[in-house]
Amino acid sequence: MTPDPLRPIVGDLRQIASVRPIVLDDGPERGVRALAFSTGGGLDFWVMAERSLDIGPLWYRGSPVAWQSPAGFRSPTLHDPEGDGGHGFNRSFSGLLVTCGLEHIRQPVQGRPLHGRLPFTPARVLAHGEDWEAPQPTLFCEGDVVQSRYGGETLRLRRRISAPVGGQTLSILDRVTNEGAQPTPHALLYHVNFGYPAVATGTEIHFGGRRVMGPITLPDPGPQPDAVSMPSGPGEIAACQLITPTPEGPAFRLTLSFSAGTLPHLQLWRDLRPQAGVLSLEPCTSARLAGGASPPPEDLAPGQSRQYRVDLTFSGTALGLPCFADPRSAP
Repeated sequence: MTPDPLRPIVGDLRQIASVRPIVLDDGPERGVRALAFSTGGGLDFWVMAERSLDIGPLWYRGSPVAWQSPAGFRSPTLHDPEGDGGHGFNRSFSGLLVTCGLEHIRQPVQGRPLHGRLPFTPARVLAHGEDWEAPQPTLFCEGDVVQSRYGGETLRLRRRISAPVGGQTLSILDRVTNEGAQPTPHALLYHVNFGYPAVATGTEIHFGGRRVMGPITLPDPGPQPDAVSMPSGPGEIAACQLITPTPEGPAFRLTLSFSAGTLPHLQLWRDLRPQAGVLSLEPCTSARLAGGASPPPEDLAPGQSRQYRVDLTFSGTALGLPCFADPRSAP
């Protein structure tokens, strides 16, 4: 989509596609800044500036895709990662993407809380907007999230999120740099979380040319399996698919692609019990060990950086909410 045929027939190109700053203003979400992306191609999502520039809600052709917990998108001022015996993460966990790290992922160990200290840290937004002059007009935002302790680690996450105007894809490009004076352990996990109706009875996960999960049943009151991890494979880019059948037309399909060189493992986790209903695809820097432990992370030397990329592409039939169907539309 280019702006040339649009300019004469609209008052403002933001009528078609835009990035707009918003601030939530109620309950535990009060004061949470976000950037509302609308591509004009059926993809709408919020980048949560107050929560590590992660992605909160996301809609594909008007249907919700992201999982949300009862906590909503609560303010980081309420977050205590050390609480609940190091499981404070679970009191703020919500949304399509929660980035975990930067020094530790998975279960608490040696004073490091569940999934590290990065999650739900406010970001400094450096730029955002619509680039209509690019060869492919694009929506974007850029920002920094810093994890630092005096006398300890200083790790900086520089993030750019972009989405083509008129498209149904989004890209996350990250660079993590050790800005401290000492070598520092570094680990990263992208907790990408889907819920109903993107996850429903019949949903399958495919990876490496084979089905690795499903068809699932939702809800599933039985015992939930442990998370599992698997190697990303030999190529530079790995891709997995979440496929959910729809009553009419092609199945809903989400393709998650990621840089296999720096994210050499994919972890799968689900909790499909009643009042939960979450299924997560998690590219990460290390394999999952017994009991949810992680191997010791590699160090980043002072000044050393590591880059990561994650892309999400949506296709197929729009997901309906049959429990809210308009009875007037019935034959």
